[in-house]
Amino acid sequence: MTPHSATTTDATGPSRAEIDSTLRAVLVDVLGLEESEVAEFDADTGLFGHLPELDSMAVATLLTEIEDQLDITIEDDEVEGEMMESYGALLAFVEAKTVEA
Repeated sequence: MTPHSATTTDATGPSRAEIDSTLRAVLVDVLGLEESEVAEFDADTGLFGHLPELDSMAVATLLTEIEDQLDITIEDDEVEGEMMESYGALLAFVEAKTVEA
């Protein structure tokens, strides 16, 4: 995997590639998905409502694990349906949170 752009990497936080890799690993661990399946996810891959493993209970576990792995805090009022609709939306949300941290 090649880095997207050196300008998107913050010296004090994880790079976009690191965030992507961590997020994929969390999806595998929390949802019990195959690594090969998650490796094929792109920005338009549907999550909530598309993956039977990702139900409302799994969302809470997934978000908690993302917080732990990336050392971020996700407030309850930040959790919206749109952020769980696709892999790209979730990745963008998590990237924005790592910049805030």
